[in-house]
Amino acid sequence: MELNVTAPASKDSFGARGQLNVGDASYEVFRLSAVDGAKRLPYSLKILLENLLRTEDGANITAEHVRALADWDAKAEPATEIQFTPARVIMQDFTGVPCVVDLATMREAVAELGGDTSKVNPLAPAEMVIDHSVIIDVFGKPDAFERNVEFEYGRNKERYQFLRWGQGAFDEFKVVPPGTGIVHQVNIEHLARSIMSRNGQAYPDTCVGTDSHTTMVNGLGVLGWGVGGIEAEAAMLGQPVSMLIPKVVGFKLTGEIPPGATATDVVLTITEMLRKHGVVGKFVEFYGSGVASVPLANRATIGNMSPEFGSTAAIFPIDEETVRYLKLTGRSAEQVALVEAYAKEQGLWHDPEHEPEYSEYLELDLSTVVPSIAGPKRPQDRIALSDAKSAFRKALPDYASAADDAALDEAGAESFPASDAPSVTHSAASGSNGRVSKPTKVSSDELGEFTLDHGAVAIASITSCTNTSNPSVMLGAALLARNAVDKGLTRKPWVKTSMAPGSQVVTDYYEKAGLWPYLEKLGFHLVGYGCTTCIGNSGPLPEEISAAVQKEDLTVTSVLSGNRNFEGRINPDVKMNYLASPPLVIAYALAGSMDFDFDNDALGTDNDGNPVYLRDIWPSPQEVQQVMDSAITNEMFTSSYEDVFKGDQRWQELPTPEGETFVWDPNSTYVRKPPYFDGMGMEPAPVSDVSGARVLALLGDSVTTDHISPAGAIKPDSPAGRYLSEHGIDRKDFNSYGSRRGNHEVMIRGTFANIRLRNLLLDDVQGGYTRDFTQEGAPQAFIYDAAQNYAANDIPLVVLGGKEYGSGSSRDWAAKGTRLLGVQAVIAESFERIHRSNLIGMGVVPLQFPEGSSAQSLGLDGTETYDISGIAELNDGETPRTVKVTATKDDGSTVEFDATVRIDTPGEADYYRNGGILQYVLRNMVRS
Repeated sequence: MELNVTAPASKDSFGARGQLNVGDASYEVFRLSAVDGAKRLPYSLKILLENLLRTEDGANITAEHVRALADWDAKAEPATEIQFTPARVIMQDFTGVPCVVDLATMREAVAELGGDTSKVNPLAPAEMVIDHSVIIDVFGKPDAFERNVEFEYGRNKERYQFLRWGQGAFDEFKVVPPGTGIVHQVNIEHLARSIMSRNGQAYPDTCVGTDSHTTMVNGLGVLGWGVGGIEAEAAMLGQPVSMLIPKVVGFKLTGEIPPGATATDVVLTITEMLRKHGVVGKFVEFYGSGVASVPLANRATIGNMSPEFGSTAAIFPIDEETVRYLKLTGRSAEQVALVEAYAKEQGLWHDPEHEPEYSEYLELDLSTVVPSIAGPKRPQDRIALSDAKSAFRKALPDYASAADDAALDEAGAESFPASDAPSVTHSAASGSNGRVSKPTKVSSDELGEFTLDHGAVAIASITSCTNTSNPSVMLGAALLARNAVDKGLTRKPWVKTSMAPGSQVVTDYYEKAGLWPYLEKLGFHLVGYGCTTCIGNSGPLPEEISAAVQKEDLTVTSVLSGNRNFEGRINPDVKMNYLASPPLVIAYALAGSMDFDFDNDALGTDNDGNPVYLRDIWPSPQEVQQVMDSAITNEMFTSSYEDVFKGDQRWQELPTPEGETFVWDPNSTYVRKPPYFDGMGMEPAPVSDVSGARVLALLGDSVTTDHISPAGAIKPDSPAGRYLSEHGIDRKDFNSYGSRRGNHEVMIRGTFANIRLRNLLLDDVQGGYTRDFTQEGAPQAFIYDAAQNYAANDIPLVVLGGKEYGSGSSRDWAAKGTRLLGVQAVIAESFERIHRSNLIGMGVVPLQFPEGSSAQSLGLDGTETYDISGIAELNDGETPRTVKVTATKDDGSTVEFDATVRIDTPGEADYYRNGGILQYVLRNMVRS
């Protein structure tokens, strides 16, 4: 039952199979020219077409699917579902750990069924980059990096030991250890192939990733996007991903970026445009004469922001610039030759004279882009830098109450004693109720004395692969730092500064250019190579600043070179968050406040007492390019990635279990063996109807996976907090749900536990609560506690939902937690596509109310007992179109309706009959 076998032979209904010779090598390929209509398709759909040709099996992937894609109607609403088989899987550690936990568990289950554990391996290459666990505890010090890495290993030792075991135990699974870089930057600089060569075949590199910003690789011509863990596991095990043939938006680029603007400004402009246009569920594809002049790093920056403007992907075709970047980053001559030859052979090479058909069209003249930031809470809320001060003032009253400042209005600023200590540059903003200003004195042994006010920049962080992968903005920031230091400028003492590059190559070219000392003089010391501030790993503010912010309820700000700035995401003390280019991050650290006009306000004075403005220290594009040309070499990439999977001494010295199966630590609160395969036999038990079920949750419209899936901090008084306390974990070591995703006991206790969830079984109550009908009077209880009582009484559960149930990020634990709580069916008005398939993948049947009906219109309040008949028809190999639902009320009256069964493909039916996708794959492995 070896998994790593040659790909199954395609039925090749179109006679597309052929040979491609590149140098001394020969590859089997599936030529797109064999299919009528292929030439007119957008680049991204050509990639999908090749995927279907190569994987056509006559069942889940048929000739009809190929024809549907070739006959694609650019203007039609997506309706045809196809099965896409990604070439590889990319993971970060938070979301990837459960995938490895499940693989480890499958090995044990195979052994119990009499199979060979050593044969359980990913079918598609799977690579994980550990980048989400470093926190900026220490900053502004020469040893910040070393100390933060030490803290990281201390917190995550159990997880890292488990992943290191997986690295050695599984074929086709590789781990990039901590302290190396950010997953998406490592992907474009090293892991991405652009064209795959495997099992004698050549085909486009495609991928799915367990992080939404997987789309960064679109800049290299690689079609890929973020998925939940269940889809990632399925892809690792050779299963296709269901998707609708999408609309494709053609985005034409012309002109060139003007001096003073950066790639970050371009991406914020594009994000604003595409959000306004509406691209959710669509592909975006860049084309036109301007594409050739867009550097690869800029393309990757744009692709990275795809989740922020809402598209599934945002892709650039392969061209000369792609080839140049592959050479620069150390790809082999053979690989580069294959990429060029294959792309030209298949019509995948960008031709600026050829305009494919697109569903919709947009255009941007790059010469019109101006310096920008985005905020204070959404990436698409772009603000021209020249308007930043006025925009901040306009937004401030929504965060800071003018009523708090009445004393200042009456007494005037003179009531605050004059001081030589620095203060936030502010001019009191005028809201509808008066001035919004609250000068607050802060004294610190380490930082000195200063005065804080609303708008103070508490965090200035150069972080996130979005920008740290781009040498033009990173060197622009370093040159601005040099110019600032030469002028005698310093950062404000209250600004927590940090530099977290996306790969070690950034450090290499900073050192070669001699620019690190200037960054460090302004407090931008290396704090780690990982995804930090952007995901909330900004670490605590200095104690005195945090205390002042909390006591006076100050609205302080962060400025970061990241891709997300949602409320509450960056730091619990920071209310307003702004995205900016790396040079502007440094500029705001110098200014110290968002209430600052860079055109008219001086950053300070030079050594001769003359005012210094941002324009005086901003480096020219020619200087940036000159340093890029002299400081960045091919050898930097080859040396940095030569032993990328080996890790440092800490990683190599981790005590790591050995053997083909993992030895689970019964006391671990991070990694535990899940129960998915407990008691599983070779033949699945017959599918049964649901009888006597109770409602665990009655939910309204637009309930997202963020509402369902565990996320964020773990509250001490929650079921998960109680579990950790009972296992001897101190509150300070609770960590987050994200860090404990490998422990199902923690995660099921956090499912449906979002503080904003509204379960309509209760009156005006928010949080993870329900009514427990196993208890007299059906009192309010935690959802987890009630589910345990139902399980003890052998009572199945259902969830009732509204429209767009499960929208939002595709989180695996939204489906896993639902199943482990004992839910057998979810009945909703409509489903988000990925969550619907995830539920089936966990053995939960998704049902839809009749068209135009809802729980409310049918008179259901969630207190009924539910019987669902007709599901058992699946045992006969057919999927019923509807099933009969009978809801019995306390008085014996009933509500009956026919619910639509949302098992939409033969493959999904197979998953459901087997109790889930993992069980299906496992049985097939043993049989083979």
